[in-house]
Amino acid sequence: MSQAPLLGLEDLRTEFATPRGVVRAVDGVDLSVDAGETLAIVGESGSGKSVTALSVLRLFTRADRARVSGRIIWRDRDGAAVDLAALDERRLRNIRGSDIAVVFQDPSASLNPVFSIGAQIREAVRRHHPRTDAAARAVELLRDVGIADPERRVDAFPHQLSGGMRQRAMIAIALACAPRLLIADEPTTALDVTIQAQIMRLLAELKRRHGMALLFITHDLALVSEIADRVAVMYAGQVVETGPVDAVLRQPAHPYTRALLACRPVRRYRDDAPDDRILETIPGAPPRPGAIPRGCRFAPRCAAVVAACRSVEAVGLEASGDGRSVRCLRWRETP
Repeated sequence: MSQAPLLGLEDLRTEFATPRGVVRAVDGVDLSVDAGETLAIVGESGSGKSVTALSVLRLFTRADRARVSGRIIWRDRDGAAVDLAALDERRLRNIRGSDIAVVFQDPSASLNPVFSIGAQIREAVRRHHPRTDAAARAVELLRDVGIADPERRVDAFPHQLSGGMRQRAMIAIALACAPRLLIADEPTTALDVTIQAQIMRLLAELKRRHGMALLFITHDLALVSEIADRVAVMYAGQVVETGPVDAVLRQPAHPYTRALLACRPVRRYRDDAPDDRILETIPGAPPRPGAIPRGCRFAPRCAAVVAACRSVEAVGLEASGDGRSVRCLRWRETP
């Protein structure tokens, strides 16, 4: 009998009330993350990746006017199933930062500029583990994430640190209470390529060392291939393909997944211009959340579209036989 997943999303839907009506940014997402596993969620901007991650802990302000429905099943430390979507705010605060922690893409916007890095780490420790020596824990965590001279850096303010060091400090805060799941929402987007690689190695090492699961949000397929065990591809608020990362990236089944992979910069040679770099693009643009097309949401941009695709939406995710699932009427027919 297989072990229940650490986190399971069942028919997750997230809506926002806007002056033009209700907009559904996440529409019927079913996903799971096993203990110790890395699940990557990938897709274009606006596909619903970050909203899915934020919905897990309902990290929305009152001004967002968000409504989360469906089931968000979390396995607590005793193995009991808890529906995070049904928890009141007080009980959910006990899980945020303790069992499930988040690292956002822009540390400059996430760190409080008027408090030192150490103060912000100590606050997280004291909130969930009041008997722990918070000062010593702060120094230990900065050392753990690779910040040199942590005894001195612990008193630094965010503006006194480089972008890479600020992101390491954010990771230290997230790890303060030894979470079982770390949600990393595009944590390397604002960093240059060299620092990006360092942060990715750090996340992989910390995951291995602490035995935690990782939900990794990104639009970069190269990062997915480096860090993930499984990948979920999102488009227009839905998961269109999911499965083991090697299988999905080597033999994508959904036309959107294939189109994303074709957009990667790869050197190709032509007789008339042997050094040209040809970059493929996906025609058109993702649909606006308030103007979702009927049938398959990718149909207006799909090279394999037929009439049925524009009138019938593939219901659920159909297993492809190799541990993958795909939301497409024609995935067996298309190469």
